[in-house]
Amino acid sequence: MSTSPDTTSKAEDHLIAVISKWLGRHMGNQELRRQITESGTEGLSPGQAEAVEELAAELNQVAPGERGHVEMVARETVEVLALGE
Repeated sequence: MSTSPDTTSKAEDHLIAVISKWLGRHMGNQELRRQITESGTEGLSPGQAEAVEELAAELNQVAPGERGHVEMVARETVEVLALGE
Protein backbone atom coordinates (compact mmCIF):
# COMPACT_ATOMS: atom_id res chain seq x y z
CA MET A 1 0.00 0.00 0.00
CA SER A 2 1.46 3.32 -1.04
CA THR A 3 1.36 6.31 1.27
CA SER A 4 2.33 8.73 -1.47
CA PRO A 5 -0.36 11.19 -2.47
CA ASP A 6 -1.74 10.82 -5.99
CA THR A 7 -0.46 13.95 -7.70
CA THR A 8 -1.38 13.16 -11.29
CA SER A 9 -4.49 14.53 -12.90
CA LYS A 10 -6.80 12.71 -15.26
CA ALA A 11 -5.61 15.02 -18.05
CA GLU A 12 -1.99 14.02 -17.39
CA ASP A 13 -2.86 10.33 -17.31
CA HIS A 14 -4.86 10.55 -20.54
CA LEU A 15 -2.16 12.50 -22.37
CA ILE A 16 0.59 10.13 -21.21
CA ALA A 17 -1.50 7.18 -22.41
CA VAL A 18 -2.24 8.59 -25.87
CA ILE A 19 1.31 9.84 -26.46
CA SER A 20 2.62 6.42 -25.39
CA LYS A 21 0.25 4.74 -27.88
CA TRP A 22 1.57 7.06 -30.59
CA LEU A 23 5.17 6.30 -29.62
CA GLY A 24 4.31 2.59 -29.87
CA ARG A 25 2.94 3.24 -33.37
CA HIS A 26 -0.58 2.26 -32.38
CA MET A 27 -2.03 5.52 -33.71
CA GLY A 28 -1.11 8.07 -36.33
CA ASN A 29 -0.25 11.75 -36.19
CA GLN A 30 -3.78 12.88 -36.96
CA GLU A 31 -5.29 10.79 -34.15
CA LEU A 32 -2.72 12.03 -31.63
CA ARG A 33 -3.34 15.60 -32.70
CA ARG A 34 -7.11 15.05 -32.25
CA GLN A 35 -6.63 13.49 -28.81
CA ILE A 36 -4.41 16.38 -27.67
CA THR A 37 -6.96 18.92 -28.92
CA GLU A 38 -9.82 17.14 -27.15
CA SER A 39 -7.86 16.87 -23.88
CA GLY A 40 -6.72 20.46 -23.85
CA THR A 41 -4.38 21.76 -21.16
CA GLU A 42 -6.83 22.52 -18.36
CA GLY A 43 -5.54 21.17 -15.05
CA LEU A 44 -1.94 21.00 -16.23
CA SER A 45 0.89 23.04 -14.76
CA PRO A 46 2.26 25.84 -16.95
CA GLY A 47 5.30 23.72 -17.87
CA GLN A 48 3.13 20.75 -18.77
CA ALA A 49 0.79 22.89 -20.84
CA GLU A 50 3.75 24.38 -22.70
CA ALA A 51 5.15 20.92 -23.48
CA VAL A 52 1.77 19.69 -24.77
CA GLU A 53 1.35 22.82 -26.90
CA GLU A 54 4.85 22.37 -28.32
CA LEU A 55 4.04 18.76 -29.26
CA ALA A 56 0.79 19.86 -30.91
CA ALA A 57 2.65 22.53 -32.88
CA GLU A 58 5.21 19.97 -34.08
CA LEU A 59 2.44 17.61 -35.15
CA ASN A 60 0.86 20.42 -37.15
CA GLN A 61 4.08 20.86 -39.12
CA VAL A 62 4.71 17.26 -40.19
CA ALA A 63 3.11 15.24 -42.95
CA PRO A 64 0.90 12.27 -42.08
CA GLY A 65 3.10 9.32 -41.21
CA GLU A 66 6.18 11.48 -40.70
CA ARG A 67 7.61 11.13 -37.19
CA GLY A 68 11.34 11.92 -37.03
CA HIS A 69 12.08 14.69 -34.57
CA VAL A 70 8.48 14.67 -33.30
CA GLU A 71 9.28 11.45 -31.41
CA MET A 72 11.88 13.31 -29.35
CA VAL A 73 9.37 16.06 -28.53
CA ALA A 74 6.77 13.42 -27.63
CA ARG A 75 9.17 11.65 -25.25
CA GLU A 76 10.08 14.95 -23.61
CA THR A 77 6.37 15.75 -23.23
CA VAL A 78 5.69 12.42 -21.51
CA GLU A 79 8.57 13.09 -19.14
CA VAL A 80 7.28 16.55 -18.24
CA LEU A 81 3.76 15.20 -17.73
CA ALA A 82 4.96 12.31 -15.57
CA LEU A 83 7.21 14.47 -13.42
CA GLY A 84 4.59 17.19 -13.01
CA GLU A 85 7.00 19.93 -14.04
